[in-house]
Amino acid sequence: MEIMENVPIVVFDNQCYLCIKFAKAVDFFARGKISMVGHYSDFGKKIRDKILDESALEMFWFIDKKTAYGGRAAIYPLLKSFFSKRTKKLISVKIDDSCEQNCKTVNAVFVRSSSLLTNSKKINF
Repeated sequence: MEIMENVPIVVFDNQCYLCIKFAKAVDFFARGKISMVGHYSDFGKKIRDKILDESALEMFWFIDKKTAYGGRAAIYPLLKSFFSKRTKKLISVKIDDSCEQNCKTVNAVFVRSSSLLTNSKKINF
């Protein structure tokens, strides 16, 4: 499966309850126009190895044809993609609600939410 054939892509932490809820909301608003990929899936590992750097697991990523946007930098391009005219159905992933970590606590929700605003990265390719 070629990465660039599936852009735009959102890469999210598929082992975190809050991140899974975020991914479900993105998938709902995108109406199938964005490929949703978990960091820990096989395709997610391939994306991390070929495109992203060592900070890949610290934030969610939005990848288009020219750039990978991480965290805060990804918010505007992600919202903009909701209104694109693309109609092609992309990778459809069942977003599982199971959480391997203790991420439903108030502290975990606060830490994950604040990391969205503090982490930001842009990788051009």
